[in-house]
Amino acid sequence: MGAEIPEGFAAAVGIDWADRKHDICLQAADSREREFCVLEHKPEAIDDWANALRRRFDNQPVAVCLEQRRGPLINALAKYEHLVLYPVNPHLLAGLRKAFSGSGAKDDPSDAALALDILLQHPEKLTAWVPEDPRTRHLQALVEGRRRLIGARVRTTNRLLANLKGYFP
Repeated sequence: MGAEIPEGFAAAVGIDWADRKHDICLQAADSREREFCVLEHKPEAIDDWANALRRRFDNQPVAVCLEQRRGPLINALAKYEHLVLYPVNPHLLAGLRKAFSGSGAKDDPSDAALALDILLQHPEKLTAWVPEDPRTRHLQALVEGRRRLIGARVRTTNRLLANLKGYFP
């Protein structure tokens, strides 16, 4: 059913993340069968799951493909040295879902399997996530905040101009 696990990994995991739960599809290197599970978005649940993987695979590296470059899940998983994170663009998964499912219906377990397929079939095209240093992360947060403020200012100015044009054509 599954493809080969990339060299050097004990297992590969695809995760479809959400704000309340995460669907997980796992394939061990010594098996072609896939295991599916659902993980609550709670620090304790994520910690238990990651530590269970560490024990199950004797602290060997586990490749994890997920559809985000930053956010709560990647921050929660980044602290585990045995997990090698491979973020992919959410548009890639959406495009594959649309291509493989005629209706394009979103189904979290199948999205987790799609993420795993990307990892297994195209490992050479993926780059492992490496966290930036704290100063760079802080600077990125400040830049994003500035962008949001400028966007809000532009939206407010455009609304004001549209209203003024209505009063003073």
